[in-house]
Amino acid sequence: MAGLKGKTIFITGATRGIGREIALRCARDRANIVVTGKTSEPHPRLPGTIHTVAREIEAAGGAALAIQLDIRDADAVADAVRQAAETFGGLDCLVNNASAISLTGTLDTHVKRLDLMLAVNLRGTFVCSQACIPHLKKAANPHILTLSPPLNMSPRWFKDHVAYTMAKYGMSMCTLGMSEELRAYGIAVNSLWPRTTIATAAIEVNFPEAILKASRKPAIMADAAYAILNRNSRSATGKFYVDETVLREEGVTDFDHYAVTPGARLYTDLFLD
Repeated sequence: MAGLKGKTIFITGATRGIGREIALRCARDRANIVVTGKTSEPHPRLPGTIHTVAREIEAAGGAALAIQLDIRDADAVADAVRQAAETFGGLDCLVNNASAISLTGTLDTHVKRLDLMLAVNLRGTFVCSQACIPHLKKAANPHILTLSPPLNMSPRWFKDHVAYTMAKYGMSMCTLGMSEELRAYGIAVNSLWPRTTIATAAIEVNFPEAILKASRKPAIMADAAYAILNRNSRSATGKFYVDETVLREEGVTDFDHYAVTPGARLYTDLFLD
């Protein structure tokens, strides 16, 4: 791999979980990481702030710019992208990681929760991509990577949480459409999804403890994202990648170290048959 040294990576929702892990993986290449998230002060229940992650990035060898950001605010997104490009002289990659979840049926999904998921997942992905595209057009190997699933239209993935599915699939539809729209500019637009559940706060809150123990660590998604961001943007585009498949293509054969509970039967993530 050519590596990401000197590249500038803009990551949404980077204060914890998969976003943080991707940031730290890219930082080991001495990349410039734009850490965005809503948490600038310590949260009473959740670990990490944009500032603690920035310090971790710098300790890992990268450069960091921490920006408090609610991606529902389009003007704030535009300002953050402008600040990032001015600080580091451009942008090379956008990672659309920020997401909201509620695994509830129609009658149990309050309209405020519906609005939140659509605003963060679908609209946030669109707005962040829109703001970054003018800068990505100037980059040598530009990528937009969105953490969203393959578009599996089986009713089983809608019936229990139709609002969440629509919001996540909205992110994937951005990948589907923008990959073709931006192909002529050499900007890769792809999605990445885990084969198994990943041990994050979202899994801890929304699933039983047994599923958390049957999950993999966020590092597997970070390693897969790193591999994708190093691929040729003119050929590797319009894909709905699955983390394990990406790493097998990179020659990885042993996945035991990614497991929360080595040797345990893993729990397959949503949207994958």
